Amino acid sequence: MNVGPAPWPAPAKINLFLHVVGRRPDGYHLLQTHFQFLDYGDDIAVAVRADGVIRRLNDLPGVPAAQDLVVRAAAALQAATGCPLGADLTVTKRLPLGGGLGGGSSNAATVLVALNHLWGTRLDRDALATLGLALGADVPVFVRGEAAWAEGVGERLTALPAEETWCLVIHPGCAVPTAAVFQDPQLTRDTPALTIAALPPALTHNDCEPVTRRLFPAVGAALDWLGGHAPARMSGTGACLFASFATRDAALDVGRQVPAGWTWFVARRCNRSPLLARLDAESARHPAG
Repeated sequence: MNVGPAPWPAPAKINLFLHVVGRRPDGYHLLQTHFQFLDYGDDIAVAVRADGVIRRLNDLPGVPAAQDLVVRAAAALQAATGCPLGADLTVTKRLPLGGGLGGGSSNAATVLVALNHLWGTRLDRDALATLGLALGADVPVFVRGEAAWAEGVGERLTALPAEETWCLVIHPGCAVPTAAVFQDPQLTRDTPALTIAALPPALTHNDCEPVTRRLFPAVGAALDWLGGHAPARMSGTGACLFASFATRDAALDVGRQVPAGWTWFVARRCNRSPLLARLDAESARHPAG
């Protein structure tokens, strides 16, 4: 068994805003959002197998291996390229399920990017992003690895950097199912569409916040608490809230005051994903065959 480099980063994302601007006939919502990465997330160890078998080696509560996006991503790349190799995958989870930080999508993208290199399948970024879209609407942004303005169901991406400040992220201890938010009849679905050229940060918001506050009061309590220290926002449809600070120390100072029962971390906002930095370094050391 040929062991590949390990671990590979699967970074978190945050949505700087999230507007729901319509709904397609098939029920999917049309969005506008601005993605940025954090230098914090899950890790995935990858070991290449010669026998074509794909396995997740560790247990993850509530996530059967056959349904895990890391296994499905590896199988999708294998099927698309006809690669005879397999992989053993070990996922170290730090990002909470249902947190709105894109953990599952980021895991899938990391497997696609890592195995595309380790297997030598050499799909370009567009092809990998297309594979990823079949796994989840957020996977392409993680594959491409650049802070981006997103439209459609989140798959139409335009690179758009944002300020790389420090960020305090709080999780109030509940999981927020995306489907529950998007299926709620009270969700705003007609926010006027913006353009990148006329993006007024002061007028952006997260359309999912009122519904999530109502369905999950713990999220509202955490938003209100964090908002007492700095402008706070919910990421995606999930339970995690974030606020930006000029320095790491300032973010840590507030983090140390987080009420008992909530978890938190401090990370740097990044316009280029740590996954791409890892791929660059790995490609320089061990070019694909």
